[in-house]
Amino acid sequence: MEWLSYLLILLCPLMMIFCMRGHGGHKHQHEQHFTKNMETKLKLLEEENNKLKNEMESISKIVKKGS
Repeated sequence: MEWLSYLLILLCPLMMIFCMRGHGGHKHQHEQHFTKNMETKLKLLEEENNKLKNEMESISKIVKKGS
């Protein structure tokens, strides 16, 4: 009967290892989704930044002509 208690004690860390590995796969998928979202947002911000630069240049030209 003593061997049963040792078996249970050893089983606990083994189960923890397998459970933690199972959760690691979900983390990787979440990171990929997060990265894809960030890349999309970054592209949109870059496009908006370029539009704003063009507008500023246009306004600057208009102001210089008016001076």
